[in-house]
Amino acid sequence: MATDLQNAVTRDDIDGSGLKIGIVQSRFNQEIGNALLKACVSHLQHAKVEEKDISVMTVPGALETPLMLHEMALTGAFDGLIALGCIIRGETYHFEIVANESARCISNIQIETGIPIANAILTTENEQQAIDRMTIKGSEAAQVVLEMVFALKQLGKY
Repeated sequence: MATDLQNAVTRDDIDGSGLKIGIVQSRFNQEIGNALLKACVSHLQHAKVEEKDISVMTVPGALETPLMLHEMALTGAFDGLIALGCIIRGETYHFEIVANESARCISNIQIETGIPIANAILTTENEQQAIDRMTIKGSEAAQVVLEMVFALKQLGKY
């Protein structure tokens, strides 16, 4: 049984038909965020998640993302959620605070609500690293949320 479940949740051909996916995109470093969003939505649609079943909300920055994710999770309207954004290291400690707190809160929301959240808030040393990662991480976030929703379905969650 464990082998069957493992094989079922790691495949890349999961049918997302009928799934409701919420996306929260930070507007800070918006060009990176837009590229993340485009790749994410493209992957979801390739997996047969319909455009009408994808809801996108924007927030000012990464620290505001968890609140919106939390409120979206509490609606019960979504099978999975995705966090998109980009935090680029600056010259102060602020980078660590934003990166650590947003990630911690996102993890806590998943545990509290039982709604899977793919965290694709990039944390990079510079803009070029973000550019190099934005397309693949957007697509990976979509895949992660699909796999987690499917895994929870296998466990009888949905």
